[in-house]
Amino acid sequence: MALIVHKYGGTSMGSTERIRNVAKRVAKWARAGHQMVVVPSAMSGETNRLLGLAKELAPAKSDDSYSRELDALAATGEQASSALLAIALQAEGMQAVSYAGWQVTIKTNSAYTKARIESIDDQKVRADLNAGKVVIITGFQGMDEGGNVTTLGRGGSDTSAVAIAAALKAHECLIYTDVDGVYTTDPRVVPEARRLHTVSFEEMLEMASMGSKVLQIRSVEFAGKYKVPLRVLSSFTAWDIDIDDEAKSGTLISFEEDENMEQAIVSGIAFNRDEAKISVLGVPDTPGIAYQILGAVAEANIEVDVIIQNISKDGKTDFSFTVHRNDFAKTLELLKSKVVPALGAQEVTGDAKICKVSIVGIGMRSHVGIASKMFGVLAEEGINIQMISTSEIKTSVVIDEKYMELAVRALHKAFDLDQPVN
Repeated sequence: MALIVHKYGGTSMGSTERIRNVAKRVAKWARAGHQMVVVPSAMSGETNRLLGLAKELAPAKSDDSYSRELDALAATGEQASSALLAIALQAEGMQAVSYAGWQVTIKTNSAYTKARIESIDDQKVRADLNAGKVVIITGFQGMDEGGNVTTLGRGGSDTSAVAIAAALKAHECLIYTDVDGVYTTDPRVVPEARRLHTVSFEEMLEMASMGSKVLQIRSVEFAGKYKVPLRVLSSFTAWDIDIDDEAKSGTLISFEEDENMEQAIVSGIAFNRDEAKISVLGVPDTPGIAYQILGAVAEANIEVDVIIQNISKDGKTDFSFTVHRNDFAKTLELLKSKVVPALGAQEVTGDAKICKVSIVGIGMRSHVGIASKMFGVLAEEGINIQMISTSEIKTSVVIDEKYMELAVRALHKAFDLDQPVN
């Protein structure tokens, strides 16, 4: 008997028929002798519907009190789907009980709409599991020290599931989605993209941070920190598929030391369209300039990604960095109104029509010339590189958005990612 955590996304919970199929699948695992904890998302579209209603009624100026009510509202979506799944499991003859995050308790900080998990009390859950019950826990939410309902941000149910699996020391956490695993790149861009049987936590972390939308990045960070084996697999296979086949399907996100890992030099090509570049031109080249620019941006809660500072000329330098496209206008305004006048910079320019393309692979550690091969492939396609960022297992470039698909297809072919693994 193993303790298994299942997580189901909004599309898997999108109708009573789909919830019934989830219940049948979970019941199959429970009847096979496993202790089962299930973390469902809200029914597809429900969170957007609720937040849309809030937006219609929102005050002109929002503050923490508004954010508190947003969390209280948004959390009801998962509470509804969890209760419905418990009812569907009871109809299957299973003992099942649902809990909201604040009933377990999943303790978080007080950062409404983007809270972080601090601890999980597993006592109640273990007692129910030992009594033979299937336990359903709402994803995406918890409770802060003051007893307020909090949510973890979009995609937070992935993080909830991994955190619960870590707290319970689960054998494995299965993330059921509308795709059947992690691919070498997005199959919609490259039809020849191949599903990976295994991928390391480090590679998955880089892919998630570089734009791969299969898993929420915080869930991967959590899994790596607490050594929780993750498996990404499809919820749209027949519920009565053989359990042994299902347990080996999808993509296992495991540890680098795994002897069976696919040791390709490059495991995947990730890309992100949601980038924007900002350049502060003619900045005095003096100590502390980077802090003066990026400190103000950080204080405004804006996340910065790729950073480049040019070589000084005549005591002046240019400073460029990327932000999420949603923060582009806000960052430009901040720099123009506060930072540039204080620094005496010449001007601020921006480009919202860029993207980031990355090659990722733990095999890059032991192979030289991978980055230069990437640059050569892009040069052959006539694609200009605007910025470069590297880590031990990743090389990212910022390019014009219109060349993104061309770049991804060319790199995927150049690194033989369309070829089957022996």
